[in-house]
Amino acid sequence: MLVAMNNEADNAAPLSGNEAVARAAEQSKSTAGRNIPTLGDLPVAEDTANLREGPNLHDGLLALLPLVGVWRGEGHAAPTDGTAQYAFGQQIVFAHDGENYLSYSSRIWRLDDEGNATGQDRRETGFVRIDLKDNIEFVTAHSDGAVEIMYGRPRTERAWQLESASTMVTETGPASLGPGKRLYGLMPNNNLGWVDERLAPGTDDELVPWMSAELTRVIG
Repeated sequence: MLVAMNNEADNAAPLSGNEAVARAAEQSKSTAGRNIPTLGDLPVAEDTANLREGPNLHDGLLALLPLVGVWRGEGHAAPTDGTAQYAFGQQIVFAHDGENYLSYSSRIWRLDDEGNATGQDRRETGFVRIDLKDNIEFVTAHSDGAVEIMYGRPRTERAWQLESASTMVTETGPASLGPGKRLYGLMPNNNLGWVDERLAPGTDDELVPWMSAELTRVIG
């Protein structure tokens, strides 16, 4: 998946406006009427993962617009601490409330050989910001006891690359979480693919794939 995403990010021609609209229209046939649940009684705008509902997307987030939605699918993990590889299911939510940031949440569950869920795995929550020069800031808190700041830029209109700038780990957090790099991108089938690479133990600069997944839009 890493090779496929890198190739598309580097070599794909920009989508024409008509093609982009056509792809979005086809995808939205089953997702346009859905949104994330809300309580409905906040005195300010609530989060929405559907651009057709709720507040208007802030003009400063247009370069991140394709990410907004709820995505679900399956992936593969190869922990750098030497523990066994495993398959997982995942849900990612990119939402907004009209302000100049996206909220982000990810939850992962482990899968057995038949694709059945066997239990919870790691979770992340955070925020994505982008400035007028297309510099991205991605702040995430990990359920296993780490907080990470990543910086990056769009690689194309449909792909975004981020690199670790700062990682803090709690006393009970992961001892092997080294600096990393992430690539998010819309694939030719319009699914969201992502890859997280981490520093290989015992090396100074060798990044190896740690987690990757391909997710289908289910809301938005």
